Amino acid sequence: MKINEKISSVTTKIISNFWGTLEQINFDFTFKNGTTKNLTHEVFGKNDGVAILLYNPASKKVILSKQFRMPVYIAGVHNGFLTEVVGGAIDQNESPENSAIRETEEEVGYKVRNIKKIATVFLSPGLMKEQTHLFIAAYNEQDKVDKGGGLASENEEIEVLETLFVDALKMIENQEIIDVRTILLLQYVQLHKLVEI
Repeated sequence: MKINEKISSVTTKIISNFWGTLEQINFDFTFKNGTTKNLTHEVFGKNDGVAILLYNPASKKVILSKQFRMPVYIAGVHNGFLTEVVGGAIDQNESPENSAIRETEEEVGYKVRNIKKIATVFLSPGLMKEQTHLFIAAYNEQDKVDKGGGLASENEEIEVLETLFVDALKMIENQEIIDVRTILLLQYVQLHKLVEI
């Protein structure tokens, strides 16, 4: 971590270590006007994550998934069900690329090989220290090796959705797709004209 001259006297207290780690960080922050204030922030994190969009230039379709997300339910949106790209946490000693390939097979049943990294992003930098590696991959029907649906051992119940790319873009407009990773990757495919509309 780089030394930041604006920050000093940093102390950390772990509040929870259940699924990820919730830390309370206390520190002194020096503002541009020279004033120093003692501040406390909460930072939540776990392993970094991956997200990948599968697209088929021939059929003009994409593979999405639908699953229950408790924070979305608590927010009172879509009864907690989110339409999104394949995604998940990177396992220990696993590369982001291998994680994206593994998650794709587990969640939607496709074995992809040639994946392309788009970016590494923070999704909620005010609270989360987790970074997400974004990928895309072209697919065809021969890549389907399993029905998908997620892992029972991880209590996953994932609905696999194959939809026309143009319909997926409409789902952004009508607020059916509200996941930022999914929006970013769909718009990347659109911007780079990887699927004709």
